[in-house]
Amino acid sequence: MSDEKQNKGNYGAENIQALEGLEAVRKRPGMYIGSTDVKGLHHLVWEVIDNSIDEHLAGYCTHIDTIVHKDNSITVKDNGRGIPTGMHEKLQKSALEVVMTVLHAGGKFDKDTYKVSGGLHGVGVSCVNALSEYVRVEVHREGKYFEQEYSKGIPTGPVKTLGDSTRTGTIVTFRPDPTIFETTEYNFQTLAGRIRELSFLNKGLFLSLTDERETEEDGNFKRHDFYSEGGLREFVKYLDETRQPLIEEPIYVTGKEDNVEVEVAMQYNTGYQENIFSYVNNINTREGGTHVAGFRRAVNRVFKQYGDDNGLFAKVKIEISGDDFKEGLTSIISVKVPEPQFKGQTKGELGNSEVTGIVSRCVGDVLKTYLEENPAMARRIIDKVILAATARHAARKAREMVQRKNVLTGGGLPGKLSDCSSKDPGESEIFLVEGDSAGGTAKQGRDRNFQAILPLRGKILNVEKAMEYKIYENEEIKNMFTALGVSIEEKDGEKILNISKLRYHKVVIMCDADVDGSHISTLIMTFFFRYMKPLIEEGHIYIAAPPLYQVRKGKNFVYCWNDDERKAAIETYSNGKEDTSVKVQRYKGLGEMNAEQLWETTMDPSSRILRQVTISDAMEADRIFSMLMGDEVSPRRQFIEENAKYANIDI
Repeated sequence: MSDEKQNKGNYGAENIQALEGLEAVRKRPGMYIGSTDVKGLHHLVWEVIDNSIDEHLAGYCTHIDTIVHKDNSITVKDNGRGIPTGMHEKLQKSALEVVMTVLHAGGKFDKDTYKVSGGLHGVGVSCVNALSEYVRVEVHREGKYFEQEYSKGIPTGPVKTLGDSTRTGTIVTFRPDPTIFETTEYNFQTLAGRIRELSFLNKGLFLSLTDERETEEDGNFKRHDFYSEGGLREFVKYLDETRQPLIEEPIYVTGKEDNVEVEVAMQYNTGYQENIFSYVNNINTREGGTHVAGFRRAVNRVFKQYGDDNGLFAKVKIEISGDDFKEGLTSIISVKVPEPQFKGQTKGELGNSEVTGIVSRCVGDVLKTYLEENPAMARRIIDKVILAATARHAARKAREMVQRKNVLTGGGLPGKLSDCSSKDPGESEIFLVEGDSAGGTAKQGRDRNFQAILPLRGKILNVEKAMEYKIYENEEIKNMFTALGVSIEEKDGEKILNISKLRYHKVVIMCDADVDGSHISTLIMTFFFRYMKPLIEEGHIYIAAPPLYQVRKGKNFVYCWNDDERKAAIETYSNGKEDTSVKVQRYKGLGEMNAEQLWETTMDPSSRILRQVTISDAMEADRIFSMLMGDEVSPRRQFIEENAKYANIDI
């Protein structure tokens, strides 16, 4: 056994360092877990699982099981070394109690205990404890079985020794405090998505998720197991399973320099989108950072050099830019950094400057070798890059033409737009309405003071399968750009959506409640996700929910949004007996409602239902849009069959 392994193994009370107390967590939970909504609720689970992952990274954990109980309490169980339970010399408490009740306490601050850690700030499990109405921790270590319970961060008793044990590990069970969180109901798909992600990021680690709230046909609880031998290679294939690969196998990079470990998988496909996902110590860095900068630098440098050296760009009349190497590229960048510097507690962006060069060198060396050893694949990629450059040039000209026209015509608002009288974007809303007929009804029914109407004719362009320049030639998409007042600008080689002149802070997609309407709504959503994502991220996009039925008896009637409401209304009007005077009208389209009905059911802020579009999992959203709107039929058919019973797909 090496000295390093021996140091890791000596994980006892003396390794636990306490920095400060738990005050203010319950008063300002958002400062510690981001929010108290459903995202913050799930963050509790991530913090506990991260502790178990850190045990795996230290070489001591092979299994992590997560269980959702009927009351939405959570159990996370691992077979690591177990949290130390010995006496903490400075605080004269069990080290277990220190870890669970003191903010910034844990082995993460002792370099000999954890060389690399995701739970860097050490606030995780103590915050989970503070924000839970009940917590129980069971520890198996040193041949014994220990337990301690807590309520809202306060121990309800001392650490108990319950007997002998032949295993090691920690079992944390917690029930979130309903007085803190807006909801305490966990989403299985959200949990499964993150745990699947962790399995790819930690090859060889077995993870499971069990939901005791749902029973399968065989009588067992719903359960998904996750295990990856290929790691990031399998991850990138999973992300691209609905796309046509351009190269036979993903390009895979591993390297280590100055104790920074680099792992990258990248694959080109025939599509037009770039999909890049980055991680530091298993944490998803949504805003990127220095590791992503290093990756981009290597890709741009090596491919440009290869193309120049082999005369592949000689006949290209336009300059090749970094943007051209991104098109159709799906990549995952994972680095393990001993002392990462993040920007903010949410750890969204890596700031370590030295990581840029390390990643650039590791990726550059492997890419150079790959291109030399795989000339056929290299030629495919370069041909794709040249096509992307040509299309980018055409897209810029088309975009500039649209935006110049707007300036020259003093705003260039579409002729079809029925604008509102208010000039305050904060109170203004625009309805994107399917078809001229429904648009006419909406114009009659709206409140002209703050509601604008833009009818869209037919099905807009499927941007998932179109080159960018085609988008600016599409009349309906041009109308959306000009009506909304947004523009695409280029800065440091990156395309950025400028929403500073957004004319409406509520953009409402209003389509028929039938198959065609759902398809059109998905086309519009795909466009927003691919080309106007900041509007989604800042909470500006909504989907209207027109009723499906009107149930009437005489002069009395009620609107129903689903079959359960329809059945309940019929039951109420008929008093449970057969009554032919109860009439049900099924609305197949918005045009079947008159202006007054459309207003009171779908447009009146005091009574309507609007569903705000959010992105809780950008990676899964990308997969779903690619699946629904891409070329591959088989995954789409499977997805529809699995989700047909759901009225709405939450992305």
